[in-house]
Amino acid sequence: MYKQMQYFISVVETQSFTKAAEECYISQSAISQQIKALEDELDVKLLIRNKRSFRLTPAGEYFYHHSKEILNAVNDLCQKTKEIEEDNNVLKIGYLRGYHGKEIKETIMEFSALYPDVAIELKRGNHEELYNYLISGGASLVMSDQRRAFHEDYVNYHLLHMDCYIEAAASHPLSQKHFVDIADLKNETCILVASDQQQDIEREFYENIIGLKCHYVFADDIDEARLLVAINKGFMPIEYAQKEVSRHDHIQSIPLYRNHKQLQRNYCAFWKKNKSHYYIEEFADILRNKIRANYHE
Repeated sequence: MYKQMQYFISVVETQSFTKAAEECYISQSAISQQIKALEDELDVKLLIRNKRSFRLTPAGEYFYHHSKEILNAVNDLCQKTKEIEEDNNVLKIGYLRGYHGKEIKETIMEFSALYPDVAIELKRGNHEELYNYLISGGASLVMSDQRRAFHEDYVNYHLLHMDCYIEAAASHPLSQKHFVDIADLKNETCILVASDQQQDIEREFYENIIGLKCHYVFADDIDEARLLVAINKGFMPIEYAQKEVSRHDHIQSIPLYRNHKQLQRNYCAFWKKNKSHYYIEEFADILRNKIRANYHE
């Protein structure tokens, strides 16, 4: 019936048995026989034929519209099945270049033990690079902090909330505070970890979204940034998930507040809804369990 439905739709949309036959690469007599066979199978009249034209019966109108819906659904099903066959054995995972946690590694080890035939490809990048990986299909799933409003075309899978702090040298006056408000940092120097290409994006985010109106300097990695903090060249914004914040020699961590409340960052796994399948969802579940076990959220 699938082919007959295709022929019927073509006849209706071209308003011609001849044109429909050409479109479907069969003879006019063959397409006429297929439409007649369809009517016989349904035991209804779909078309009322005149000498050189035809019109749809009410049953034909109903069948035409719903046949299109069914064929579109079948085509989507076939396409997604083909995509799973092509992509199911490769899972492309993207994560932030500055991420140093062990959860990705632990998740890959557990996932690979469960599904040894699925290859894992890792991609590191900044926020914009990860976003572009998702759009282009270069990544199946990315792990990142939320910097945009959630989009309905994507699964926005919450992993954890991170509390915001600043790190400052123990000799810096800020380190004597129980907490620091955004307003307290107006005349300070903020140290951010960013590549040359990412600096403007990071500055804009911290200025306009976080609200840090101060002077900015940049470090290539977290170790360089902490060295600058330790020698009192500025403070560094950072997030922690654990209640007990780890300390570094000569550096203090101070909670960062705005409007009398500690700031938080939301970390998620993101993937396209129309590309979602079991392996992506399973990887995300394992990742969240690892993160929450490690951070006791």
